[in-house]
Amino acid sequence: MQTSIFSSKRELGQAAAACGAGYIRAAISARGSANIIVATAASQFELQDALIQEKDLDWSKVRIFHLDEYICLPADHPASFRKNLRERFIDRLPCPPAQFFPVDGNSDDLQAVISALGQELAKYPTDVAFIGIGENGHIAFNDPPADFETEAPFLIIELDEVCRRQQLGEGWFPTLEDVPKLALSMSVKQIMKSKAIINTVPDLRKAKAVKGALQGEVTNLCPASILQTHPNCHTFLDNPSASLLD
Repeated sequence: MQTSIFSSKRELGQAAAACGAGYIRAAISARGSANIIVATAASQFELQDALIQEKDLDWSKVRIFHLDEYICLPADHPASFRKNLRERFIDRLPCPPAQFFPVDGNSDDLQAVISALGQELAKYPTDVAFIGIGENGHIAFNDPPADFETEAPFLIIELDEVCRRQQLGEGWFPTLEDVPKLALSMSVKQIMKSKAIINTVPDLRKAKAVKGALQGEVTNLCPASILQTHPNCHTFLDNPSASLLD
């Protein structure tokens, strides 16, 4: 794992975007298209802003997959990840992407959603995944103890209280009771199939999780620690999130 530390979120976002954009351009150059995964969280805002500004990047040749979504949350809810991903990223791109595959957590048939997304992921292997780490060490919504073994592309996850309190603390919901208890999440193994991973993790509240993920043992009790085993993972931190590292 390659780790870089920056003095501001803006610098962090620009560096992460430049690194990820390089992989996108390389895929387009080699194959004529690129397939990416994009997370939706406050930690990704600076990265997404910078990625939109990357020059000479033909988004019409890029397929975009979505990491996770709450279950039974309407698509127009302010906290809906697919709503935020469209408004903060997809709709702001210089041109529409080749395809966008949102996660419909409000579907009446979640297994059909999982099956359909799995088929698309199999057709379009991921060139680069843009992800982050949660306060409880999760990647996507794979809360501890995470399933490191399943081959399923997406899982129905029961969110733990630390995860739900993070969503509350970030201002997405008025009370803890309003935070959904279930989510549809890309699995750990599916994320790890990505050829490259851009892991962007700012803020002091993530420092303990960053310590466990980068310098702790590889364990499903800190799901992000699995990133230590990925051959091409780039982690971008700011000084607060890196403050507990040796």
